Amino acid sequence: MKSLIVFEKTGTGYSAYSPDIDGCVATGSTKDEVEKNMKEAIEFHLEGLKLERQEIPRPNSYSDYLEVSA
Repeated sequence: MKSLIVFEKTGTGYSAYSPDIDGCVATGSTKDEVEKNMKEAIEFHLEGLKLERQEIPRPNSYSDYLEVSA
């Protein structure tokens, strides 16, 4: 399963979240660390949903860049 992940630079490193998976977030000191942590967070989150017999959210978000006058 592929999901859109948004990565952001913070004052102390990086953070990540998925608009398709409510409440699933991760942080890290480096880009590699936040990517690893987010992958683990998603796997853990989805396993919890399965154990609770809840529906697994299906990806429905997308991203693109829009050019605007600034």
